[in-house]
Amino acid sequence: MMPAEPRDLVAGEWAPVEGVLDLVLEDPATGAELRPAAVSGGARAERALAAADPRWGGTPDAERAEVLDAVAAALEAVTGTIAELESRATGVPIRQTAPLGAIVSGSFRLAAERLRAGVLTERPGPGVEVRRLPWGPALCLVPWNAPAPMAAHKVASALAAGCPVILKPSEYAPYGTQLLAETVDAVLAERGAPRGTFQFLHGDGRLGAALTADPRVRAVSFTGGTAGGTAVAAACAAGLKPAQLELGGNNPLVVMPDADPDRAARAAVDLLTTLNGQWCRALGRLVVPAGLADEVLAAAEARLGALRAGPPLDDGTDLGPLVHSRHRALVAARRDALGGRITMATAVPGEGNYLSPALVSDVPPERAAEEIFGPVATVHPYATVEEAVALANGTGHGLEGYVVGSDEDAALAVARRIRAGEVKVNGSSVMSLHLFAPRPAWGMSGLGEEGTVETLRFFTGARVVGVEGRFALHSREPS
Repeated sequence: MMPAEPRDLVAGEWAPVEGVLDLVLEDPATGAELRPAAVSGGARAERALAAADPRWGGTPDAERAEVLDAVAAALEAVTGTIAELESRATGVPIRQTAPLGAIVSGSFRLAAERLRAGVLTERPGPGVEVRRLPWGPALCLVPWNAPAPMAAHKVASALAAGCPVILKPSEYAPYGTQLLAETVDAVLAERGAPRGTFQFLHGDGRLGAALTADPRVRAVSFTGGTAGGTAVAAACAAGLKPAQLELGGNNPLVVMPDADPDRAARAAVDLLTTLNGQWCRALGRLVVPAGLADEVLAAAEARLGALRAGPPLDDGTDLGPLVHSRHRALVAARRDALGGRITMATAVPGEGNYLSPALVSDVPPERAAEEIFGPVATVHPYATVEEAVALANGTGHGLEGYVVGSDEDAALAVARRIRAGEVKVNGSSVMSLHLFAPRPAWGMSGLGEEGTVETLRFFTGARVVGVEGRFALHSREPS
């Protein structure tokens, strides 16, 4: 399926996007130029802000849950197409975008279930009710590496909370998210939701910044790079409105002294190449016992050599191209700037935005402190477990950590010492440890927590109502 022409949705009206950016989108697999990236005009953005309709927040929870279930059902019919569009736009193999597509419809089902479970109401004591109410118009900003699943998670949570939503995808990969938006809008319109309940705009960081700074936006959920997240945080601080930020990571994989080298190599290669290395929880630093380093690297090199790089829509492809030639050039430059000894073994096509995954040894830890956001990781031998923990905690990031070892109790003990929001023992998948576990971000990796419940609650503020009881302090009655 070819990508649709870019359209935006404002106040219930879909219209072609006429503005363009100084960025020509590409077919990642061939490098062929497609069309200039789209940007919604300032007048459309202003109209969207004015049209954001708070009446959706007055809909009873049960009714909102029914609408979200209807959205989920409608999305189930198009998740295959969304996965194909995502694969075409990002270069991520269809074998990965297809299973991630379950998140698209699943996010709306989960949000509906949480509403029915009463997640927005608590009763801490007799006669006291805590009701979580929508902040108001919410802005959801999503990146290009898995845009539709992330958009679905944020939008479902905000709509469940009762917020009118403005969604802006990355300018690099808007296609799958546009189909998501078309589907959501069709259901909301059919169910009689106010036409400003959900809106969709195209653009880059400049449009995102303008929307974030506008006082009519009352909450912002952003996933992306550290620089963009810092700007969002500053704008939200100026407006005293909540920001949910999931940013970059430079994630360590600690190989324990008793680890099986082949198992460690498999984890390293999985983490290095999932989403073509373009994900915030990818491998950044391989922390390995000095005595096992050569064996682990040799096993990783063999696994890298066995990967099949090719067209992302081919079911047999293990590794696809990077999203754009600009990004490929940036990742390659960051790799080369590290110096050191490079281990590369995956044969990649000569055309397109392919980049062979690389493990880079002999790099001082202080030169490996920043995220590269591509299939590149540094290798750091250690002599003691204490040194391994220090290396793992040696950056300002704190998103994800990984530990591989034969003795799970010993590996868990090390995992508990790693400063990150989530640390997996003997795991290397793209999914979280549990569906209802939070996804926190520490340090420069973000602000707050995401999760099935956490993101829904982010879009709300608490109101406490009750009759004053025996804990009150009263003035003395006059005698």
